Amino acid sequence: MGFPQLGLKASSDPAQIEDRLKYHPQTFEFFTDVHNFTPAGLAELKAGIRSVQGAGIDQIVIHQPMKFGDIHSELAAPQTAFPDLYDFIERSTATLLELASEFDLQILIHGGYSGDFPRVIPFYQSLEAAQAAVLNRLDRFQELGGTHIMFENSISEFFAYGNPVTERAILDHGYRLAFDTSHCFIYLHGDNDALCASLAKLKDQVVHYHLVDSMGQSHDSLPLGTGKIDWSRVWPLLNPRATNIYEINLADQTDCQEQLASHRYLTGLIG
Repeated sequence: MGFPQLGLKASSDPAQIEDRLKYHPQTFEFFTDVHNFTPAGLAELKAGIRSVQGAGIDQIVIHQPMKFGDIHSELAAPQTAFPDLYDFIERSTATLLELASEFDLQILIHGGYSGDFPRVIPFYQSLEAAQAAVLNRLDRFQELGGTHIMFENSISEFFAYGNPVTERAILDHGYRLAFDTSHCFIYLHGDNDALCASLAKLKDQVVHYHLVDSMGQSHDSLPLGTGKIDWSRVWPLLNPRATNIYEINLADQTDCQEQLASHRYLTGLIG
């Protein structure tokens, strides 16, 4: 399998899955939400997984829901202050790990979310204490998930690639990583030199990439070649043993043209 793969993303909606399968992707990532952890939603997700595997795709990643109610699935949120959120993260992770075992696939957990940083950080005496809480939880999930689990970077200080302290901890803990190029670029305020340094430093532990462009200022999720990331420099620094998807905002969720355009851009760039 060549790298980069044509990696596409969809929800468990059958119309989205049908659209993606028309293009014969090599990697498929499911974006889940709270609905997928109800009996009906879980049945829909399992049916989607079977459809993707039935199409001959064996590189499948399932992304834990980004939100629970009005808050993101923030690992740093303490159980005492956010009991319902904490319980949902625990339950959804356990369910995803069951799916990983049943279907032999990968699950992706976000290490943090920038949007709710102000709501969570007051419950800690310091940023270092909050980061330690995140690492402790990731350690436990890693022990449970083994080679079926990976952790994605955030723009948030809780789990940001490009942060030397965080990167040192990541290397020490031996995490399997998902690297979102736009998150790192935004955290680094559009600094291509620093992005490339982070890609090189973490390369050997990255098992999956979210390839997505950005202007480096906000979470814009742009098609490759339309932002300020220097893909001619980024491309050689990617781990060729990893999988990838193009995590691009779509004008129509049942038409993945922006993801396809990103793949054409990158494959054209590298010849």
